[in-house]
Amino acid sequence: MSARSAQDAASPVTSRPLSHLRVLDLTQFLAGPYATQILGDLGADVIKVESPEGDMTRVLPPHFVGPDSAYYLSVNRNKRSLAVDMKTAEGLAIVRALALASDVVVENFRPGVLDRLGISYADLLSEKPALVWCSISGFGQDGPYRDRPAYDMIVQAMSGGMSITGEPEGHYVRSGIPLGDLSAGMYGVIGVLAALAESARTGKGRRVDVAMLDCQVAMLSYQAAYYFASGIVPGRQGRAHDSIPTYRSFTCEDDADVVITANTERMWQSLCGVLGRADLLTDERFLINDARYQNRQALWTIIEAEFRKRPAADWVERLLAEGIPAAVVNTLDRSLSDAQVLHRDMVVEMDGPTGDHIRVAGNPIKFTGESEPHHRYPPALGADQADVLQNVLGYTQDRIEGLLEARVIGSRKNAKRA
Repeated sequence: MSARSAQDAASPVTSRPLSHLRVLDLTQFLAGPYATQILGDLGADVIKVESPEGDMTRVLPPHFVGPDSAYYLSVNRNKRSLAVDMKTAEGLAIVRALALASDVVVENFRPGVLDRLGISYADLLSEKPALVWCSISGFGQDGPYRDRPAYDMIVQAMSGGMSITGEPEGHYVRSGIPLGDLSAGMYGVIGVLAALAESARTGKGRRVDVAMLDCQVAMLSYQAAYYFASGIVPGRQGRAHDSIPTYRSFTCEDDADVVITANTERMWQSLCGVLGRADLLTDERFLINDARYQNRQALWTIIEAEFRKRPAADWVERLLAEGIPAAVVNTLDRSLSDAQVLHRDMVVEMDGPTGDHIRVAGNPIKFTGESEPHHRYPPALGADQADVLQNVLGYTQDRIEGLLEARVIGSRKNAKRA
């Protein structure tokens, strides 16, 4: 039976697929909180345990809504918060009890840190064999780099992904989206869901070991296969695709860029028609995709000259009318006000208990027949500790007040922003 089978009235109750589960969130910064936010979006009761100073991203500049940063607010909705000093015996006992009262524990401490504090999966497993424990770290729980610190750009660089990003004659650049963190969070959730499925069948949980570097290497996908097949080290990809010369961005009359993905022969023929360049169809340099690939620099010069004759939006309309996938390269203000994005509830508006309001990116996982649920505003530091301690662990009010007085629980957040 799951930890939330006898759900208390104070906890969030939804009809979402994971509403029967409780998740103990021992994460901070991005990869771990992103994973637990996904689990919360799917309905799990996520209890976020922070140090009395709070998740460091609460004070991360430059943008703030109320006391907390926009960064923190972007990845911590649908959670409850406790502030616990895990360096005290009482604090450690609280975290241990919450782990045993949960179905899943997610943590992103550096390997060995929790063991030194006195809490580990191996220790808890004997008392709760069905527990699923997910560890997200830079390099995993073993290997020569196990103890190295890592952040998103470190693993983007080490994976090789950064070496194929940027203009061919320019510098290597990191992805504007923090793929190292976000992919680790998503792979962590995949591992948790797989382990939960097995646990439901066998009664035995697993430890899920997710390394940010592993995730980035996995996402090299066909680029890794191309290297192994050819021995050629790929360079920066810039605006183009490594195989398809008409899968690229081009600059238009209004200096906006349009992307086209004319992947098939039919699309190539249609593209020539839209551009008014039927002559390209009989040009020996461009007769088949392999020829177009070999002569791609010449082809790009011709195509860009044509795109320079009209505004980007005009080209997109013409290309789509002929069944050629195309889009303008949106800036974020345009993307986040796009009709399709808004229709799919991919901009979430949340109101905090003290009147704070924020809009953040939404949940991409939809379920047929279900409307988008109300999202709980990211919690203030320690906001739910009395509720959780009383209704999950059965602590009395006197005991909670004693823990507050002893500073085992409660916020000691430094109001100074980093």
